[in-house]
Amino acid sequence: MKNAYSTILLVAVVCAALPADGLRAAEWQDFEISDTNSSEQAQRPDIHGSIVVWQQLVGADYDIYAADITSPESPSVFVVAAYLDDQNAPAVYENTVVWQDYIADTGWDIYADDIANPAAPFPVCTLDYDQRAPDIYQNTVVWQDSFEGDWDIFAADITDPCSPQEFPVAYFLGNQRSPALYQNMVVWQDGNDGDFDVYSTDITDPNSTQHFLVAGFDFNQQAPAIYATTVVWDDDFFGDRDIFAADIYEPARPIEFAISWQSSSETNPDIDGHIVVWQDDRYGNSDIFGYNLTTGQEFQITDGPYDQAHPAISQNTVVWQDNRSGSWEIYGAILDGPEVAQCTAGMAGDVNGDCKVDFYDFAEMAADWLECGLDPPEACL
Repeated sequence: MKNAYSTILLVAVVCAALPADGLRAAEWQDFEISDTNSSEQAQRPDIHGSIVVWQQLVGADYDIYAADITSPESPSVFVVAAYLDDQNAPAVYENTVVWQDYIADTGWDIYADDIANPAAPFPVCTLDYDQRAPDIYQNTVVWQDSFEGDWDIFAADITDPCSPQEFPVAYFLGNQRSPALYQNMVVWQDGNDGDFDVYSTDITDPNSTQHFLVAGFDFNQQAPAIYATTVVWDDDFFGDRDIFAADIYEPARPIEFAISWQSSSETNPDIDGHIVVWQDDRYGNSDIFGYNLTTGQEFQITDGPYDQAHPAISQNTVVWQDNRSGSWEIYGAILDGPEVAQCTAGMAGDVNGDCKVDFYDFAEMAADWLECGLDPPEACL
């Protein structure tokens, strides 16, 4: 079932929210995080707080590396998992790192490790078939699982690392893939309706869940990320990949809106707080862009003559993979200034919620000037 009721609202918001082109990157000082040589590739970073993780090609396979960037000028790089075959697609929350791990006889499994107290990594899920694309929040890990021949979403409580408590999240026909997690809310891309849509569910009680359609327009909505009640994804509804979002404060009635709608490919969004980031090739190569949900302003983060891809954000620190040296390395930047301004205090006259009282608030108020919503209507006289 498609999410038809919000089509008119979405088109109206898109027309009102198109960003100005010709943006230039602000003068943020980026810094190198990974420590690679020309034969290695550092890719697909994730970040939480001051800990950055990524997959790194070393020799013939990928391993999991991490860095503490408390001092950005001298990141402390260390190995998390370096075993036979591949370790890929890491995610991090505080000091717990999860990843997908390939073992020749059993395929892809999900493993985790506490990097603050490193010991042997522990298995999260090693059942038959493949488990891939993990994400983590606090003590909950989610992933996509091919247990029944197509992809489904599963999760586990790893409060006791010796005995993870596994449970299904989305177990339907078609493919459910690319899960993301914030607190108890899981989002994923779902192919049950012929193309990929975005769905959500609250796993507070795993035995009693409801599944809600976040975005169900024609074509594909995919690669979702979530922070609080805001979900972002990339969407090819208009023929190329764009960045869209929805407020799911009321999960059954998501309010969708455009983030960036350019005649280019905008993909791989991430979100933390009021800042959304993604990769964007509008100027020929792939750059990192951002959007401030509070001010409604888009801004460019990188603009070098090389590719930056797969951004991730935690607070005001953005990390990405960067090929300026000819091979992929991990770089980062700490955002500051008006681009990342946030609202510190509400104001009674701020009708549209942008933390400013101006003509736009007056226009919204004036649209209902002298209208009355009292019931019965005689009370309005």
